[in-house]
Amino acid sequence: MTELARRLTTTDAVVIGLSSMIGAGVFAAFSPAAAAVLPAGTGAALLVALAVAAVVAYGNATSSAQLAAQYPASGGTYVYGRERLGPWWGFLAGWGFVIGKTASCAAMALTFAAYAAPPGWERPVAALAVVALAAVNYRGVTRTARLARWIVVVVLLALAVTVAVALAGGPADAPGPTATLVATTPTGAGTVLYGVLQAAGLLFFAFAGYARVATLGEEVRDPAHTIPRAIVGALGGAVVVYAVVAVTLLAALGLAGTAAAPAPLAAAVAGVPWAGVVVRVGAAAASLGALLALVAGVGRTTLAMAREDDLPRPLAAVHPRFSVPHRAEVAVAVVVVALVLTVDLRGAIGFSSFGVLAYYAVANLAAWTQTGPHRRYPRALQAVGLVGCVVLCATLPPAAVLAGAGVLAVGLLVRWVRVSR
Repeated sequence: MTELARRLTTTDAVVIGLSSMIGAGVFAAFSPAAAAVLPAGTGAALLVALAVAAVVAYGNATSSAQLAAQYPASGGTYVYGRERLGPWWGFLAGWGFVIGKTASCAAMALTFAAYAAPPGWERPVAALAVVALAAVNYRGVTRTARLARWIVVVVLLALAVTVAVALAGGPADAPGPTATLVATTPTGAGTVLYGVLQAAGLLFFAFAGYARVATLGEEVRDPAHTIPRAIVGALGGAVVVYAVVAVTLLAALGLAGTAAAPAPLAAAVAGVPWAGVVVRVGAAAASLGALLALVAGVGRTTLAMAREDDLPRPLAAVHPRFSVPHRAEVAVAVVVVALVLTVDLRGAIGFSSFGVLAYYAVANLAAWTQTGPHRRYPRALQAVGLVGCVVLCATLPPAAVLAGAGVLAVGLLVRWVRVSR
């Protein structure tokens, strides 16, 4: 069996996208983004950065939706790039997605363990979480959607309680400078514009979850209508949640307090112990939701690349009973477990953003070439998405840019050697 079964509804697809976006950023992205605008900015600069990230994400989302309606197959932009631009562009997108999101999987597993595990047990608990969610994905995509729905409900309830307590309590004492996350604090040119763009690049990490909807294109019903609606719907919901959380953090902690707090939402309700427990539960659930959707998305892209021999061909197998890319998902789980047991990737937001921005740059180029009945959105949106991806990539922390470019180059070199032979 080589084809996946179409079992997901529009609601299922929206929930999977929401679970990935909310989990990936609410509890992880605001602190480094605030640090990026802190040297030369104000709280308003953080909100502007969030708006810039949302605009770029919308341009990318419309490109993904337009392409997914024409090519409803697993693999997302890897497939679109191959079909519209050629195999090298497809490989660039697929490789960028796989490496960036594999790092995100490990980061989300470690984030879950940081909130849920006793001291000293973070890595084993993170590894167990990866294995457990990989097992859920292995049993079928409808189980993935069902669990994602419950996770989204828990996270949204936790965020609602946190926002209410933080706003009712008034401004909290900002954490001292010793609490700053040195590993994730960006460095930049010190100007307001540079800081806003760098923060937008880091916050883009939070909005990249709608890619999971496109990578599930082979498993949704009526993909020409379901995928565009699900992508735009999931992104719109996430933008509202992030805007509310950003305003709440600035009101409770201020820009400096948000930048200095390793866990800004927990710091915003530090004076109310029971609310801290709610934040911990919400963060753990959000991280699990992101990890669940990430494993599913990376597995589908791996499947698509294996079908074209850009990754080992055995990874293209589809389980005859559960209709999932079982070998690809097991391979992804093994790599992520190895990472969480050996490397601390909680500061890998910049690296992940670089890979995903490269992925969406290819999506915008591919969507630009569509014509006739396949064109659903004006080309101006693809231009906004493409320029935004390039600018945000260039203004990410230098270490993230160098690491991301280096890993992309290695992948391209290996493919060149294989093709040459």
